[in-house]
Amino acid sequence: MRTRQTATARRSPKVPHRNRNHAGWWIASFIERFEYYDENKANLNRRCLAYENTILIRAPNREVAYRKAVAQGRLSNGSEGWSSSSGRKGAWRFDGLTGLLPVYEELEDGAEILWQKHADVTVRRIRSRIKRKQELSVFNDREPKGRALLESSSITSSGASRRSTLGLAPRVPDGRRRRS
Repeated sequence: MRTRQTATARRSPKVPHRNRNHAGWWIASFIERFEYYDENKANLNRRCLAYENTILIRAPNREVAYRKAVAQGRLSNGSEGWSSSSGRKGAWRFDGLTGLLPVYEELEDGAEILWQKHADVTVRRIRSRIKRKQELSVFNDREPKGRALLESSSITSSGASRRSTLGLAPRVPDGRRRRS
């Protein structure tokens, strides 16, 4: 009798359809942040360089997808870097996941992988979101200007990560993607 109660108590509730997938792919997003060794770690208002990376994970269910996403995020944790201008040293820190979503359709041309609902907004507002081809970031080949370029180019990586997921890899501090 005790065994039956334990098995019943361990049984998890049914996973809602919106949190399952049949394609076997998941979209995971995580934050990695560069932290100088000499920073005041107690000051949560300090400025930092951070990236939110979005990757694809192949997994049979959300529990496995979660574990694999966390493992991917941790790959760059502790990778050292430094500021070439000041000589300050630091390391990349994995802060955690920001999202985990199932891909509902098989991956192929035209498969919907993400969507965003816009309710009760004006047509003007919706149309203002539309970009001409040359406004799309993939067609912008100019170098970024201003402070962001200076901040990101002042830190150089001391080594490459082994992580690569379908061509997506973490950014090195100068804004380029790491290669395996």
